[in-house]
Amino acid sequence: MRGLATSGGAGGDGSTGRLRILVIQALVFSLFATLLVRLYYLQVVAGDEYHGRAAAQSVREIVLQPSRGLIVDDQGRPLVANRLSWVVSLDRTLLGKFSERKRDKLVDRVADVVDVRPARIDKRLVSCGDEGSQAGVCWNGSPYQPVPIAFDLDQAQAQRIREEPEDYPGVIVEQQSVRDYPEPFGINAAHLLGYLSPITSDELDQAESDGDRSVNGASTVGRAGLEQQYDAWLRGMPGYREVAVDSMGRVIGDEGEVEAQAGDTLVTSLDAKVQATVEKQLAETIATARQTRDTVTGRNYVADAGAVVVLEADTGRVVAMASQPTYDPSVWVGGISKNELAELYSEEAGLPLLGRATQGQFAPGSTWKPFMTAGALTNGYDTDTRLDCSSSVQVGNRAFKNYESGAYGYIGFDKALEVSCNTFFYRIGLDYWQRFGSDVADVDARDPLVEEAQEFGFGSETGIDLPGEASGRIADRQWKRDYFESQKDYYCGIADKPRDAPSNRDLSDFVYTFAGEFCVEGFAYRAGDAVNFAIGQGDTIVTPLQLARGYAAIANGGTLYEPRIGTAIVAADGTVIRRIKPQVSGTVDLPPGIDGYIDEALKGVSRQGTMSWRLGGFPLDEVPIRSKTGSAEVYGKQSTSWVASYSDDYVVVMMVSQGGTGSGTSGPAVRAIWEALYGIEGEDVLPAKAAIPGTTLPDRLPVFQRNGSILPPALREREKESGS
Repeated sequence: MRGLATSGGAGGDGSTGRLRILVIQALVFSLFATLLVRLYYLQVVAGDEYHGRAAAQSVREIVLQPSRGLIVDDQGRPLVANRLSWVVSLDRTLLGKFSERKRDKLVDRVADVVDVRPARIDKRLVSCGDEGSQAGVCWNGSPYQPVPIAFDLDQAQAQRIREEPEDYPGVIVEQQSVRDYPEPFGINAAHLLGYLSPITSDELDQAESDGDRSVNGASTVGRAGLEQQYDAWLRGMPGYREVAVDSMGRVIGDEGEVEAQAGDTLVTSLDAKVQATVEKQLAETIATARQTRDTVTGRNYVADAGAVVVLEADTGRVVAMASQPTYDPSVWVGGISKNELAELYSEEAGLPLLGRATQGQFAPGSTWKPFMTAGALTNGYDTDTRLDCSSSVQVGNRAFKNYESGAYGYIGFDKALEVSCNTFFYRIGLDYWQRFGSDVADVDARDPLVEEAQEFGFGSETGIDLPGEASGRIADRQWKRDYFESQKDYYCGIADKPRDAPSNRDLSDFVYTFAGEFCVEGFAYRAGDAVNFAIGQGDTIVTPLQLARGYAAIANGGTLYEPRIGTAIVAADGTVIRRIKPQVSGTVDLPPGIDGYIDEALKGVSRQGTMSWRLGGFPLDEVPIRSKTGSAEVYGKQSTSWVASYSDDYVVVMMVSQGGTGSGTSGPAVRAIWEALYGIEGEDVLPAKAAIPGTTLPDRLPVFQRNGSILPPALREREKESGS
């Protein structure tokens, strides 16, 4: 029985084994068949597609940066250009194959040649976003292209590396295009031109989100001035070079190239000759003021800052604009050091990055009076009005005085402007306050003088094509209320404690007393505020550009322009892409004849008024200059010097902070600028010697020739006349 049973079991096991073998064979066959079908599909049916994918994975793009567009003046003189610079770069792919010891030795060797700390090179080689990356230093470009670590090497440094390649594996030395500042006639113009710095990760992300291919991780972008304002035109379009890389990421060949497109050129209304004159006169005036004794304080003038603005009166175009203190824009080329950056933001150095012409805000002093004249003559007063120019005016419990307590009796607006009579305008401000606003808490009370200032555009940005413009401030009733609400807790905190409290011991008696008064009635718009406003004192502040635009409106009959520096965008081949036309931002509505009356009064300032002693011998009959001087007083500081002036063609405004009197400090420089504009020598007007050919700004653009040279408009006209 056991044998039969055993025999039957064995036969069953044999059949099952054979069946299993057959199943396994079938499965293997199926797998091979499936594999063969798949291979056929991959190699035959979809072979081309996958071959393309593989090739794409082995090809990388290297960005080719475009040459940035030029910035030129009205005659085509380059203000910002490009130059070739020796640049040292490191191939990170190759460095990654070195041992740590070999890599460090190479970095040390390169650092010694290029005079850059090894630690900074190491930081530069870190990709932005990676662990340990440092903003502003890390590499934001492609990982497949060399990383620049040093710019502006001299020839000897470059050749040392180029002649010993075996000692510098992975080190590339080549010439690249960097920003250059030609400085025609020695100009600086830093606050106008601006500077460049590397694009940030946030900016790059935003560009990618917007589909903007004009920037990449290695781009530099405009950060200030015209470089920032017109960055989209100037930057050009990058090109790309495709390179083949192996499995280790090493470049093994080129696959093709798309050329970069150069940026467009910005033609400006600036004139380099006038700019040079303006900068020279401003610098010399400040230097002279610092050597001049202030009779009020008993020490020399601080003269900590200054600005000059020259506008074309009928268009608002900027002819020249200077600011002190200034800086060298080339300091940004190739990267700026921490010490250099700290200097630019240093209060001790005078905040060189702050452009006083558009961002500096100062009390206008007596240069404010022509606008107050316009307001008064529009609101109840007339040209026959006579008011007492007494030595002082009593307002409340305070006597508001004339400069040096001068008195001229009963005079009209014209004479008041000539002699810059404060008490005349005090009376007007007081009159309006008594008529419309004696309720000190009424923020809605009317003030015709404030209304006129607003109509002339004060208290708001001019709209100039420069970033970061300040708005100035009209210190009216609403502003005083808002200021009180924002500061009352601070001043009441001082006033609520005794004078000898620990927190108050370092405060002056004036500040402690002021805090007490402010806490109780800081919201009140009193008669003193109104009379101070009428002469450009108190809390009202303007920029030199705002003041220049206001005088341009007087000169041209009441049109307010948005000041413009750019006049045209021109492609690299000379094609005019866009003309930038003057933009009207508003008009000043004056009664008939009032603009002419003010104009004649300001001529009187030049002929026999406060500016006359600085214009002796000047040919005023041939070149009528209208002017107004001002000396603005600021608590705790020396007077700010102002001269505002205009001709039939131009407006010239000059300001020196803590520089003294208007005509005394700024008068000679303003005269020198007018002489340059019209080619004046002594009492002779010589148009051929004018800074700008034809005396006024050209109405034609420079000519861009195929060889890259630029013909000034005046030369083109002469060639046309001669038939050449």
